[in-house]
Amino acid sequence: MTDRRAGVRTVVVTGAGRGLGLAMAHRAGADGFRVVLAELDPARGEAAAGRLREEGLDAHFVRCDVADPASVEDLAAAVRELGPLYGLVNNAALANGVGGSEFQDIDVAVWDRLMAVNARGPWLVAKALHPLFAPPGRIVNIASDAALYGSPRLAHYIASKGAVIALTRAMARELGDRGITVNAVAPGLTECEATENVPAERHGLYRAGRAISRAQQPDDLTGLVSFLLSEESRYLTGQVVAVNGGFTMN
Repeated sequence: MTDRRAGVRTVVVTGAGRGLGLAMAHRAGADGFRVVLAELDPARGEAAAGRLREEGLDAHFVRCDVADPASVEDLAAAVRELGPLYGLVNNAALANGVGGSEFQDIDVAVWDRLMAVNARGPWLVAKALHPLFAPPGRIVNIASDAALYGSPRLAHYIASKGAVIALTRAMARELGDRGITVNAVAPGLTECEATENVPAERHGLYRAGRAISRAQQPDDLTGLVSFLLSEESRYLTGQVVAVNGGFTMN
């Protein structure tokens, strides 16, 4: 957990207005960090930050569209005022209702929009924020176990999350000697708002394939992210950790 003797340090969580993002932002705040909730939807983002502040946590909402370079630069400007930056959780992604079509039937515009958010977004955010880090620093990219499993009728989503995994490794190589670790977490199908429209067939596939058969919850992920943001993970970088109850096993 963060060392309060060194002063409050800032962690940015993108897509933090609900679901996994909000759960991770809440845990970071509970761990003693100042948390910036970067969220596209202003009402959702401000409400989420308000709930954290009601619990006595140091939380700030900044509107951000991770697919828009200008919006990401505005996020960087806001974070600069709060600094020093210690952590970034690249969580924002399009996931709700993206499946169903085989690869040859995916519309080009749909493919490009999903890539712009899921693959280019984490790069844009890290690109804008990395100069603000006061090492040591931690970057956690949220991928998906769908990219490890090869789920059918999700080719664009899988490709975008595979890109996140590859980006994680490249960034880890480049930032290691600057004192910044970069790791990826690959969640399984998690019960939250982003998966409300996932077909029952896919939920059944996960139930049948997990070693731990119960449904996955956001809090099943937050402990690992907390560790990856902590001092204890200082020699761990470039890794991808699947959290999915044993649905995939490396």
